[in-house]
Amino acid sequence: AQGPVEARKIWKDIPTIIVSDGPTEKDDRQKLADAGFGYIILPVDPLIGAKREYLDTVEMVNFNAEVNKTLAFTGAMRLVQETIDGVIEEIKTGETLNLPHILAKPEKCIEYGGFSNPYAKAKALAALHILSKAAEINSKACFGMKGTEAITLTTAAGHEMVRTASVLADEAREIEKCNDAVSRKPHARDGRILSKTRLYEKPE
Repeated sequence: AQGPVEARKIWKDIPTIIVSDGPTEKDDRQKLADAGFGYIILPVDPLIGAKREYLDTVEMVNFNAEVNKTLAFTGAMRLVQETIDGVIEEIKTGETLNLPHILAKPEKCIEYGGFSNPYAKAKALAALHILSKAAEINSKACFGMKGTEAITLTTAAGHEMVRTASVLADEAREIEKCNDAVSRKPHARDGRILSKTRLYEKPE
């Protein structure tokens, strides 16, 4: 895509972290690293089914809400938060800047979820795998198919997968709630990441 290529030219002399759903191929990611860019690639962040045969404003908002909930409850958002916060801390302390080079597959994301219950963790991992597959399906519908019926059916299937993923992610969080073990990591006034799990305890 010309847009991202031109953007990289503009930012090539400034330490930059690219957060995107691609590229996922090793050689393409190496080109980013060789050009001096850090990256967090999230193949678990699916392309929306951007076909007018199916997509309207309501569907768009609903899709994004379900994706964001799933990424938040399963560890993907936490991975991005902690990684970027780590780089910010290096800048604040004057340490050598180490830009990240992360391919955030489901197994990588789930380790940032802070799950205490293995069944909750399994549900969250399943949700992330579903999002990854939904990304493949929606990409095919948007760029590799012809015919209104085929495009619409496939796009709808991708969105149904995202809905199912959000249900699993929500179930995972509810299990953690029942155990009073939801991992929360707010920021302190100075920018440090604090941590707590019990509802009534103070973050430290």
